[in-house]
Amino acid sequence: MDILSVLLAFFPVLAIFFLLLVYRVAADTAGYIGWGVAALVAWLYFQTPVEVVLTASAAGLVASLPIALVMAASIMQITLMQETGAVARVVALMKTIAPGQQVVQIMIINVGFGILLTSLGAVTVSILPPIMIALGYSTVAAILLPAIGYDALCTYALLGIPAVVFAQFVGQPVQEVGLHFAYFMPVISTCIALGMLQLTGGAKMVREGLFPALLAGVTAGGVAILMAHAGLVTITGIAAGLAVILVLVAYVKLTGKTLQDRGMLSEKDLAAEARISLPRAVSPWIILTVLSLILNAPFLPFFKMTFVDWAMPLEIIPGNPEKIRLFWQAYFWVAICTFLALPIMRATGEQVRRGLKTAAKRAGRPIMSASVFFAIAYVMNHSGKGADWTLANPMHNMIHVMASASANAFGQFYAAVAPFLGLLGGFISGSETSSIAMLTKLHLSTAEHIGASGVVIAAGSAIGGGLASVISPAKLQNAASSIDRIREASAAIRPAFVVSMLITGVCAVMTMLWAY
Repeated sequence: MDILSVLLAFFPVLAIFFLLLVYRVAADTAGYIGWGVAALVAWLYFQTPVEVVLTASAAGLVASLPIALVMAASIMQITLMQETGAVARVVALMKTIAPGQQVVQIMIINVGFGILLTSLGAVTVSILPPIMIALGYSTVAAILLPAIGYDALCTYALLGIPAVVFAQFVGQPVQEVGLHFAYFMPVISTCIALGMLQLTGGAKMVREGLFPALLAGVTAGGVAILMAHAGLVTITGIAAGLAVILVLVAYVKLTGKTLQDRGMLSEKDLAAEARISLPRAVSPWIILTVLSLILNAPFLPFFKMTFVDWAMPLEIIPGNPEKIRLFWQAYFWVAICTFLALPIMRATGEQVRRGLKTAAKRAGRPIMSASVFFAIAYVMNHSGKGADWTLANPMHNMIHVMASASANAFGQFYAAVAPFLGLLGGFISGSETSSIAMLTKLHLSTAEHIGASGVVIAAGSAIGGGLASVISPAKLQNAASSIDRIREASAAIRPAFVVSMLITGVCAVMTMLWAY
């Protein structure tokens, strides 16, 4: 294996990383360029026919639909909720929670509600920063805490889409791979909770808030393990978010502190309360929660029906169909529940028209950003294959070359390196799911070279990809723009980088111990 092959195999990833860090181009633009580089390298150097490159890219775009369309659906949902005043009503509620108890506020709002809302498709980096500012937190804390809070269970976001995509790449049922992730969760969730306190108030707040942080982290992680054993991986986020909120509410009650104080409400908040009741405001999430539980309950026939029987395989690559699963996917039900809730929220025709128009403008680039990284992954995964889709020479496959080089460079320590590669992949692509698509085949191939568990290594990498949310330029800019502090997004990256690296280091140690 010559050095040129290794450099060219890694070149698309290095090019994207360089574009993001040095030239600071948008994630979707970097993705387009990265796809062009990957396609040219696969065609010109690794002897991949043009039709294979284009077909693999199309298959990648189809495979990206669960994450790309759920982003579009969630943007549509939250935009319509903003138009009807539902979001303002939720904000008014959260402002009253645990007054004067910063640690509990941080845990309830950013971990509890963060996990719950993200699992249902809401964009927490848009909703939560204004609340944190209203509660008196610094601009940096208001940007960072919502971005890192839901990372505690990022793998189970959007009704478990990252876990489902991971299961497809490793060729195992989602209920089996759920346990590989779940065993990381108590430790990683607790580290994230402590990291949030460090970012907010330094070591002093970590010492003062150690018990509530442990309570939140262990609860979230423990529920993840229980849900995996119960075969309910796809609704883990819903259960864990609710459990964290309930446990912390019980903690406040048992310690005799104030749980709610309406003195925090402004005239604008009181007007929001008068305009729409809380049950009507959160009706899209209530309906979605109920339907999600019904669809995913193992003792009901609907999961098998929508996930297995109605898989809707679409064969783009011969012998390797992509399963659409329209009637199970989160994007389908987020959209359905949003429209079912419009009469409940008493949305006017003008509000709906304006909301849909705004959502269409917001959703375009995030959709393409998510999709293009799947296309890159599929081009690299299938590079070197001939027109008959067989790989005659493994040295013509970019993933095989990358895996061999990684195995030679790191040997048995590759398992500890994988979570950092996931962090890099999440930073580059902007999401854990895209990081999974880009790197999973690499991890499986490398693990085979070094005699380790590929699924464990790939799971550790996926968790690293989730941890990248707190340093993702797109997410930080989204959070900063929601409080009109767009220029301060860059200032938040440095402290976030340190915390994300430390937590990824913990994940690396766990991966190393469990992979052999």
